[in-house]
Amino acid sequence: MIGLGSAGLLAACDNSMRSNGAATIDARVDATLNHLYSEYPGTTTLRDKSVGMLVMPLITKAGFGVGGSYGRGALRVGGVTVDYYSSTQATFGLQIGAQQYAHVLFFMTNEALAGFRNSPGWSAGADLEYAISNRGENLTAETLTSLSPVIAVVFGQAGLIAGATVEGTKYSRIIP
Repeated sequence: MIGLGSAGLLAACDNSMRSNGAATIDARVDATLNHLYSEYPGTTTLRDKSVGMLVMPLITKAGFGVGGSYGRGALRVGGVTVDYYSSTQATFGLQIGAQQYAHVLFFMTNEALAGFRNSPGWSAGADLEYAISNRGENLTAETLTSLSPVIAVVFGQAGLIAGATVEGTKYSRIIP
């Protein structure tokens, strides 16, 4: 009787290891990368030069004075998913609205990738170079500084809010 009761308790503590969360994230990452490479072919050069990529297929951001954003994605090294991450950001200031966007962090050095993977929660900050696509602008790797350890490409913005950046965003490893 006790064993049956404890089995029910343990089932309630499920950490989703059996769920299809990882497969869903991987499918979204594949679709996001296909869109990125077809819309901005110059980013394939970034892919080829990078040692790893963190792909966040969908970030949802909303705010009314105080706001925040959240999304989930995958870290790919050598074209293979090695870990899953969540992205969270809190914002405060003059803001109103909601927006969704995607971004990819290209790790251009082994040191930057190792620093990201070995941290308990990595925050985007000063060592980040931005490549934000605007309408009518062709995004290419040649427009970027090749010495930047991490390059962020923000694209696919939809919604009504001012700006979409990844600076100040905290990334944490998750088990989907």
